Parts: sequence; structure tokens; C-alpha cells
Amino acid sequence: MITALVVLASAALVYGETGLKQASFVPQWLPQAQFAGYYVALDKGIYKKRGIDLKIITGGPENPAAALHDNGTADFASMWLLSAIQARANGKKLVNIAQILRRTSQMLITRKNSGIGEPQALNGKKVSLWAGDYSIQGMAFLNKYDLKVQLVNQSETVNLFMSGAVDAVSAMLYNEYHTIVNSGLDPEELAVFSFYEHGLDFPEDGLYVSEDKLAADSALCCAFVQASIEGWLYAFAHPDEAVEIVMKYMKMAHIPSNKAHQKWMLSKIRDLIIPDNNTAKIGILTQADYQRTAAMLKVGGLTETIPQFDSFYKGCVKK
Repeated sequence: MITALVVLASAALVYGETGLKQASFVPQWLPQAQFAGYYVALDKGIYKKRGIDLKIITGGPENPAAALHDNGTADFASMWLLSAIQARANGKKLVNIAQILRRTSQMLITRKNSGIGEPQALNGKKVSLWAGDYSIQGMAFLNKYDLKVQLVNQSETVNLFMSGAVDAVSAMLYNEYHTIVNSGLDPEELAVFSFYEHGLDFPEDGLYVSEDKLAADSALCCAFVQASIEGWLYAFAHPDEAVEIVMKYMKMAHIPSNKAHQKWMLSKIRDLIIPDNNTAKIGILTQADYQRTAAMLKVGGLTETIPQFDSFYKGCVKK
């Protein structure tokens, strides 16, 4: 069981006579164990305990988290650090109040029998990348090794790779990698290019809010972070229960679910949220991680300026 003392910079919410404060949150994708902590915190009444009547809005390709946050539909949003820095540089006044995933698990996967055992062997090959911000790390990997490939737009599935239509496919360790293995390919048959191992480690899911919302109610914002972290800690301490909760919300959203896959996802997400098993660091964005990520955006021509760290990061978690 995980135990931790999480110290947050927020006063306790007063909600006795005034009732719960209403707020909404959108993850960047559909319900799955990648977001287990939030669904657990909602289901177990942890947000209400912190004074929040929270609504979780389903994200995904039809409901982009950044767009729903921008138009005011959602008070809080989960976004990748790369995307948020770029948005901030383009004038969006959003701030990071907690960096939940501290590492990346994104990778490219090929078959060993294709003869692609090193990055240079990808030259001239068909490589599928996700669209938009999700392609940034893949493009950084290709640029790092000066690779000229045939880019193919990747959908929500790995079907193109499984059918042999592409030579390499984008994947997350906690999701598509496991799907590929479960589809019949042995791990020993795969060649994996982990971006983390190739010096392209850019933290992923963080929690974001507008500057105005933070200024108007910092207690609400930090209570949201506190409850979310408590939800994650509960999920990691009770993985079977957490998976059942996630699958309930997947069913409500009419999304097919697989218990074994969701349990795998939760275990791998844990490693990204608690690197080195240090729970005291949950939610913290380091300046080194920020500068490394922002510098890659600038070098890649994806932003002309790098926002000041102190204006971008208003973390509710204190070291």
C-alpha cells in the first residue's frame, strides 16, 4: 500500500453553509486507466470531501481538452506539457497547477524481422504518427537522426501496423504497446525505440487552469489538485477496485473495456507518476523538465518564444 504526505499550498475550502463549489474537468482522452485517479476521486467522494462538486467531461478527438478549456466549457483540463507550452507561447493564459505524469512513455515500434534494429534503418520506411501535438515527439525523434520517412496519419488503432501497411507505429507503453502484444506479437519480435531512452523525455499529462480562474479562486484550484492526487494514491493502493471504477465509466461512455488491459495501463501509469517510487514528488514540474521541453519546441520551429517558467508554472504542490 502506498502512503504519502502530500503538502499543498491551499487553504481548506469552507463549504458547510455555502455548499459545494461546482467545477468541471476534461481529460485529453476517453475514459481509461490513464485517468484512473480522477475517476476514483470522483467515485469515492474525494472531490466532495475537498468541497468540490466536480463534473468530468469526456475528452477525445471529438472533444479536445484544450478547446473545451479555451471556450470555458471546462474549468480544468489535462494536457501534455508540449501542447501547453506552445499554447502559452501563442498567447493562451493557461497555467500548470500540477504535473501529474513526470515522464514520457511514447515510442515507435517496429518488427525485428523488418531489419529495422536502429533508428537509421527507418530511412525510407513508412512510419505512422498521430496528428497534431501528439506528433511532436515523433517528429523530434526523426529530426534527431535526420531521417527521411514516408509519414502516414495514424488513427486510434494500430491496425495499419498489424496488417503490415506501415513499418513503424507510434505507441504509448501503457496502451498501444500492450495492445500489440495482446494481438499476438511476442515482445521478442518487436524493436522498440523509446523516446525516453533516446533523450526525448518530455513529461506528458499535467493539470491546467486559466490565470483568471486561479486568481479568482486559488483555494478551489489547489483543492482540485489535492483531491486528484489523493485519488491517484488510492488507485495505486487499490488497483483492482480502481480498474472496476474506470470500467464503469467506460461502460457509461459506451467504450469497449478490457480488464487486463486497463490493469496493465494503471501499473504503467504509476511508474510515470511516481518515478523512483518517490510519492513526495507527485505533481511537481521541475524547471529542468520545463526548459528541456520548451527548448525542443523552439529548436523544432514550433514556437518562437519560451514563456517564463514562473509565469507558466503555479504549482499547488510544494516541495
